[in-house]
Amino acid sequence: MSRTDKTKPVWVRFLEHGPRPVHDHRYGPCDLPPALTREESGTRCRWMPAIGQTCCLGPNGRAAKREMGDWRRAHNRRDRYAARLEARRYATGELDD
Repeated sequence: MSRTDKTKPVWVRFLEHGPRPVHDHRYGPCDLPPALTREESGTRCRWMPAIGQTCCLGPNGRAAKREMGDWRRAHNRRDRYAARLEARRYATGELDD
């Protein structure tokens, strides 16, 4: 990806991927905006990227993967600390099995 692609606003990248309409008519008639806008429309029917197009939209980017890795490492760290604390309590006799 070139530098110019990285600096495009998300809504411009979204337009380049050929958005398709997704309809939700459970609670009333279609309220899909006629065209995609910069702002969130707040309607039930909305525009979504084409199937399989997640290269620069949504939670599949590098930043999201890094954030998920941070969360996973923090969770694993908490589990290790809890297991060590339980092992210490068991070894000192505070915890009976």
